[in-house]
Amino acid sequence: MHHHLERPSSLHSSPNLQQSDSEQLRQDILAYFLETFSRYESLFECLNHNGFYEKAIPLRHPLIFYYGHTATFFINKLLLAKLIPERLNPHFESLFAVGVDEMSWDDLDDSHYHWPSVEAVYAYRQQVKALVLEIIETQPLHGAIDWEHPWWAILMAIEHERIHLETSSVLIRQQKLEHVCSHPKWQPYKQHGTAPLNQLISVPSTELCLYKTHANPFYGWDNEYGVHKAQVSAFAASRYLVSNQEFLAFVEDGGYLNHELWGEEGRAWLKFSQAKHPTFWQQSAQGWQLRLMTELVDMPWNWPVEVNFHEAKAFCHWKSQVTGEKVRLPTEDEWYALYQHTGLSPEEVQQYANLQLSLAASSCPVDHFAHGDFFDVQGNVWQWTETAIYPFDGFEVHPLYDDFTTPTFDGQHHLIKGGSWISSGNEILHSARFAFRRHFFQHAGFRYVVAETDLNPIRSHYETDKLAAEYLEFQYGESYFGVANFAKSLVEFAMQQLPDLPKQHALDLGCATGRASFELARYFDQVTGIDFSARFIQHGVQLAQKQTIHYNITVEGELTEHKACQLADLKLAHVAHKVSFFQGDACNLKADFSGYDFILAANLIDRLHHPQAFLNDIHSRLNIGGVLMLTSPYTWLTQHTERSEWIGGFKKDAEKFSTLDGLKLLLAPHFELIQAPTDIEFVIRETKRKFQHSLSQVTLWRRKV
Repeated sequence: MHHHLERPSSLHSSPNLQQSDSEQLRQDILAYFLETFSRYESLFECLNHNGFYEKAIPLRHPLIFYYGHTATFFINKLLLAKLIPERLNPHFESLFAVGVDEMSWDDLDDSHYHWPSVEAVYAYRQQVKALVLEIIETQPLHGAIDWEHPWWAILMAIEHERIHLETSSVLIRQQKLEHVCSHPKWQPYKQHGTAPLNQLISVPSTELCLYKTHANPFYGWDNEYGVHKAQVSAFAASRYLVSNQEFLAFVEDGGYLNHELWGEEGRAWLKFSQAKHPTFWQQSAQGWQLRLMTELVDMPWNWPVEVNFHEAKAFCHWKSQVTGEKVRLPTEDEWYALYQHTGLSPEEVQQYANLQLSLAASSCPVDHFAHGDFFDVQGNVWQWTETAIYPFDGFEVHPLYDDFTTPTFDGQHHLIKGGSWISSGNEILHSARFAFRRHFFQHAGFRYVVAETDLNPIRSHYETDKLAAEYLEFQYGESYFGVANFAKSLVEFAMQQLPDLPKQHALDLGCATGRASFELARYFDQVTGIDFSARFIQHGVQLAQKQTIHYNITVEGELTEHKACQLADLKLAHVAHKVSFFQGDACNLKADFSGYDFILAANLIDRLHHPQAFLNDIHSRLNIGGVLMLTSPYTWLTQHTERSEWIGGFKKDAEKFSTLDGLKLLLAPHFELIQAPTDIEFVIRETKRKFQHSLSQVTLWRRKV
């Protein structure tokens, strides 16, 4: 089957980052980058002008966002890795930075966006490309690359674009047909016919030990690393992925109308979507048709069906009723057991599976690629599992992308395994762990298993997130050593000093888990909370929705104590509706975050990469007469802020130059200091017997006419 590899359209695999020849590694990364970047652009050639600007689905940005987003991601990560000193295009980089995973709180209000032209975004992409090429071609590279290496950021951005190659192809498929056009590089597989009859094949019990370290030669995302051991009982699995033909029986038997087959969330999705059959199926006078990425074709009955988790699950319930057996989706562990059982190797998969566009730009028949006794253990379409993603033992977040996975540890994102026809790079490694919300469409279908063992779902909420738990305790937990809650103290202090301030709009920058935002809502009509970290904001969002948040704080060593918080306990529930949370970068905010009466930036300036840029811009966000409140212990650290960027805390012209001196200098053109600086204390609990007791200097600045 080697001829598959020779196809011009096939994408190459991730480079081996542990190879000893540095120059060869540089060339491999260069080729990998260029291939990814140009293939991504060719995907967008399948759209006409309207295709870029009309939303394919209401819950996602229009495709122009994704066209710019992957280029902005390069800039953001290269900045963080200190491979570049400054932004390329701050306006584009605030526009295209966030808004990818659909969140209820996400900023998808169209009025906020004025999208640039396709030509302008293409020109920006070429600038980014030239910059990345220059880094790869000229920066020194010695020895292997691991996750601590600055070049890891380059690989991260390339692999991120490969993920979006896949997610954007799904959005193009969801776009109206009149907005897309056929493309020679994106042609579907042409053959189809009747599906083979599916049958169950047994898989023996096995011991599973997944173990991945940072010395692994291929790029990985944070959730893949660590150790996971499991005993997997024997089960039987379907030989083939479920075909359109096999799924038709469920549709014709009224599967979408029988609500008993659907879980509570599945029923809610049915009601919302009004689905009567799979999303990409269309009924015409000629019979069933299937929407592919750029065309409508007669139904390929022997291709895998593509559905979301709810539909796959309802089919399994129906199948159980029809057969009297315990039919369900496989768990992640069972998928690994299946992979082990078939004796697949990465080399085989790359040669003989519908992956990396090696066959065509679509699925193909379910009996095309045999893997041992089974077919399509990897490739063709992704396979839904019963397992909600959770961290392995030893999980740690990557400092350059702290919210890649942690926001998905919420029990609502299910793992999909095996990759699809367009998956490439990291996505096709058997260690890859990608997870989506249950109602999402990916190029995903499923196979079913029959097993006697009951499911023991692995629960994962954020309790594992030590930093988030510390913040929750700091913002919502108890007071220690008689020191009042810091967020509350700040807001109360400001309001005492500013009795006459208009109180329409307030902004809480660097809001973390949101306590000060809620405290401000006692006084202001509307409050916006912004933080760089989605994993922090999410807590604010959950609290605003009147949810209780559970978290664990460290007692000593591995011992923890369970805590919980909710707004009602703090008498804040009645103001929650006034608060909106957004993810954003304080140094590069979108233009529409402006017109505020009051801006709080608590303990923020000494954590920013570019505090001067932040201070030079902040007046433009405030109304005339509005007030900026800055608080900081002035803990300048080079890990957060380059020494050249510090505002103060050093000798200048042989004299001591404090941060306050620096603030006065930078803010003088637009602000006056209202009163003498005040220190307000705060305590952060680390363990039962270790606390940080700090003083934050508070200054209030009124914007001048």
